[in-house]
Amino acid sequence: MTDRLDTVRTIEAPEGVELSLRIAGPYPRAIAFVVDFLLQGLLVAAMSLVAILGFDLGQAAVLLTFFFLAWFYPVAFEQFWRGATPGKRALGLRVVRDDGAPVGWRESLLRSFLSPVDALPVLFGVGLCSAIASRSFKRVGDRVAGTVVVYDDEHARSPVLPKAEPMHPPFALTMEEQSALVEFAARTRSWPPARAAEIADHLEPLSEARGTDGVRKLHGMALWIEGQR
Repeated sequence: MTDRLDTVRTIEAPEGVELSLRIAGPYPRAIAFVVDFLLQGLLVAAMSLVAILGFDLGQAAVLLTFFFLAWFYPVAFEQFWRGATPGKRALGLRVVRDDGAPVGWRESLLRSFLSPVDALPVLFGVGLCSAIASRSFKRVGDRVAGTVVVYDDEHARSPVLPKAEPMHPPFALTMEEQSALVEFAARTRSWPPARAAEIADHLEPLSEARGTDGVRKLHGMALWIEGQR
């Protein structure tokens, strides 16, 4: 059941320990990118304003700031903030190596320097096609660097589930299946409705429904599992 819930991957760490990683898809990564882009724009605007007001910074300082933000903004945050830029942190995401280990300087630099390739030809078309063609939603930079963007479950809070009428599952579920169902319900809050319905259709044997009706029933079962009766 877990494999059907979209993006959970089990990998074996170098120490021989199995880790379950929830891979982040294009949608939350795009939102994180927009947040980072806006923050970078604010920083450049602030530097420009300081220069305009007459402080002895000059155009060179503004250009250096722009250069650093364009190429090293993600690198610095990934190295000193547990693999997450402010945008990724806001979405609960972080970058790790394929084996689940923390991302290193080499990987961060490769990801950053290959961003222009992902941006081709417009609106990150190459990166989007690469992500769609990858089971782990890897853009070109991720493929070359050997990295993946995952949900930072280590700091996850108690799930916030959508409102629905609690519903008893039609048959007994294992603890793993119950956890997966609760996780599905919590994650639908950040998904487009069409995506939630698409995933819910795979669980038709459980919900005995498809589309939005199936999503609603799965939400109700998740609430029942969480103790709401």
